Amino acid sequence: MAGGQDSVRSGTLAADGRDAPVDEPVPIRPAATAGGAAPDLAPAVDEPVPTVPAPARSGASWAWTGLGLLVVLALAALTRLLEQNVPAWAEGSAVEDVAAAVEYPVYAILLGLLGNVAVTRLGLRDRIATAFRTEFFIKTGLVLLGASINLAVIAGAAGPAIAQAVLLISGVFLFTWWLAGRLGLDDKLRALLASAVSICGVSAAITAAGAVRARREQLAYTASLVIVFALPSIFILPWLADLLGLSDAVAGAWIGGNIDTTAAVTAAGALAGEEALQIASIVKVTQNALMGVVAVALTAYFTLRVERRPGAVRPGLGELWRRFPKFVLGFVAASVIATWYLDAAGADGKASIAVVNDLRVWFLILAFVSIGLEVRVASLREAGWRPVAVFAGATVFNLALALGLASLFFHDFAA
Repeated sequence: MAGGQDSVRSGTLAADGRDAPVDEPVPIRPAATAGGAAPDLAPAVDEPVPTVPAPARSGASWAWTGLGLLVVLALAALTRLLEQNVPAWAEGSAVEDVAAAVEYPVYAILLGLLGNVAVTRLGLRDRIATAFRTEFFIKTGLVLLGASINLAVIAGAAGPAIAQAVLLISGVFLFTWWLAGRLGLDDKLRALLASAVSICGVSAAITAAGAVRARREQLAYTASLVIVFALPSIFILPWLADLLGLSDAVAGAWIGGNIDTTAAVTAAGALAGEEALQIASIVKVTQNALMGVVAVALTAYFTLRVERRPGAVRPGLGELWRRFPKFVLGFVAASVIATWYLDAAGADGKASIAVVNDLRVWFLILAFVSIGLEVRVASLREAGWRPVAVFAGATVFNLALALGLASLFFHDFAA
C-alpha cells in the first residue's frame, strides 16, 4: 500500500509502497545496468546476508541525490499546480467535468512516468534514483494521515479489518502457492509471489526473500510485477467501486485488501473519497501488521522443512518484532494525539489539523511521483510467462475474495 510499498528504490527495495519494514531483512543496492538488465536485488540462495556497513557516499553521489530530489520536488510542485488550477482552466469546456474529477494522485503518477522516460533517455535515472524515496514519503504521509482519523474510527474498524486481513491473506497466499506449484515454479519464487499478492507487495516480497533466501533476480521481477499490476489498479478499482455502487466503507476495505502496495492503496483510496481512504488505510495497515507473522512462518517452514540446515536457529518473538512494520505505531499514535488535541482545543484545533493534512498531501504527492519515476519493466522480460500468469491469476482471485470479505465485514460500517 499499506506496503505496500509496497516499488524499487535505489539503495533499498520498498514499496509502500514501499512499505517495507524499517529493519529490512535484505540489503538492496542499485545494480541495474545501462542496458536495462534486471537489478541485482536479493541474496543468492547460499549467499550470507552482508553485515558490513555500507561505504560512505562520495561528494558526487550526494550531488546526484540532490539533483534527483530537485526532480521529485519539481514534479510534485507541478502536480500541485495542476490539481489546483486545471478545473478553473477547463471551466466552460467540453472536459470540465473530467478536469474537476481528476485528483492529485493521477497527476503525480502520470508526471512521474513522464519524468521516468525523460531521465532514462538522458541517462540520469540510475544516478539520481537514490532520491526516489517512496518508502519514506508514503510512511510519513500515512503517519500524518492518522492525525485526520478519529480514534473511534480506528477502534470501530479494527475488528472487521483484522478478520478480513486474516481470511484474505490466508486464502490468497494458499491459492497463489498452489497455482505457482501447478505451473512448476520453485519454492522460493512461490513464497515471494504469494507474499507479495496476499500481503503488501514489494515489502512483503523483501521480507519473504530474507526469510527464504531467494535469489536476487527472483526478487527483482517480483517487485516489477507488483508495480506493473498496482499502477492500473489505482484507477480501475475506484471506477469499479463506483460502477458497483459500493458504499465508501466497502470500497475502502476492498481497495485496502486488494491492491498490493500501500502507496497505490493510498492513491486509489484518495480517488474513491476521504472515508474510503481512511478505511483503505486501516485495512492495509492491518494487513501490513501481519507481515511479521507470515515472515516468521516462512522462515520456520524453509528452515525446518525445505532447507533443513543443521544448527539453524529457530525464529522467535524477537524476529517477529524485528520484521514488524513499525510505522503502524506512528499511524495509531498520530490518531490518538490528534483526537485528544481536538477534544482539548475544540474548534481552534481544526486549523492545526488542516495544516497537518496539507503536509500529508505533499508527502503523498512526493510518494506518487516517486512511484512513476521508479517503474522498471526490464525485469519482466527475463521472468518468462509463468510468474506473470501466477500473479495475474492470484490478482483476479484476490479481487473476488476481497470484494466478498469487504461486503461481509463492512456493509453496515459507519464512521
